Amino acid sequence: MAYTISKDDCIGCGTCEAECPVGAITVGDDGKYVIDADTCLDCGACAGVCPVDAAKA
Repeated sequence: MAYTISKDDCIGCGTCEAECPVGAITVGDDGKYVIDADTCLDCGACAGVCPVDAAKA
């Protein structure tokens, strides 16, 4: 199952985007980050660096 980013918790810092090894994370129209479930490897790298724990499995 792919990771997701909670829009309520995301602060738009971009730390997760830089950490994703496959480029599955992009910034949305609202400045919050989203994960493409079809590209996500479920590695958890994003969750490990998120300062507000917005990325979850």
